Amino acid sequence: MSRDHFQLTAVAALPDSRLRLSYADGQAFEVDLGEWIATTAFLHPLKDAALFAQARIGFAGRSVEWIEDELDLSADNLRNLAIEQAGGIGHERIWNWLHETGLTLEQAATALGISRRMLIYYRDGEKPIPRSIWLACLGWEAVRPKGESLPRQIPTAREYAAMHA
Repeated sequence: MSRDHFQLTAVAALPDSRLRLSYADGQAFEVDLGEWIATTAFLHPLKDAALFAQARIGFAGRSVEWIEDELDLSADNLRNLAIEQAGGIGHERIWNWLHETGLTLEQAATALGISRRMLIYYRDGEKPIPRSIWLACLGWEAVRPKGESLPRQIPTAREYAAMHA
């Protein structure tokens, strides 16, 4: 499987702790690292604008690095963050949903009404996750259907809170 969608081809440091990222699949993103830098001790050195400006592509295009072998961020995490900041649904949401629900790929694909292969595309970030698929994940969480049958009604906010108390 090709992971070109996570291989960086260009990185440019921008003002205000932002990066412009270009990937081998032709996609380009702008990502704001300000919050990560402010809240993550490991990234605090990047508060120094001169150091931040030294951003460059890391080994094999799989990361952005500032200090070799000491300070870098992975290309897939940066892409996920950029997608989320642009209002999209990052692939890590599917990873987390699968982990939290304990569903297998087969079970999850059946629950969402999609093929196993399509779910893998979404999970691996190879295809953008449609809003309807993420809403289906949230809906499944809300009702936790048993077996093949879907519930006839969605619980109220109070019922949902009581189920998860």
